[in-house]
Amino acid sequence: MKSILIIPVGNIDPEIIKEISVALKITFDCKVETDKETSIPQDAFNAERRQYHSSIILKKIKSIKPISFNHALGIIDADLYVPELNFVFGEADIHAGAAAVISLTRLRQEFYEFNPDNRLFHLRAIKESIHETGHTYGLGHCQKPKCIMYFSNTIKDTDNKGPEFCNSCRKKLRL
Repeated sequence: MKSILIIPVGNIDPEIIKEISVALKITFDCKVETDKETSIPQDAFNAERRQYHSSIILKKIKSIKPISFNHALGIIDADLYVPELNFVFGEADIHAGAAAVISLTRLRQEFYEFNPDNRLFHLRAIKESIHETGHTYGLGHCQKPKCIMYFSNTIKDTDNKGPEFCNSCRKKLRL
């Protein structure tokens, strides 16, 4: 049976982990477990940008993922980037390692100076978790704006896409 291991990177609210876990279990029809918290790699922090390099965190997740799990999803509550972009909601290794990481930071309304909305925050976290985990199953970005695999360049993109795969992506997954 397929399996996904959720790895909290730093201190993550157990409630959000539980909701993501349930969503991944339903979406990918697999076993989902949560690992113990792992520390944030200090060399991932870029003081000039005041962000964490997601590829360094992803490398750590891949290095601690037990072989008994097919996929791993790291969850961090810190702002992430890759050198080519201002920020990323997450990153996945689509070629090897079957690992991904998402950031919760920019999924909160408060980041954009709006009032907190816990329901919206949780929905966004679930969407990004499914999206990045979809990459670990070999899916690329989809051109259909409502598909969960659509690239989120902004939080509006995340809000506009649905929490599910389009028919084309679902066929590629064979779920």
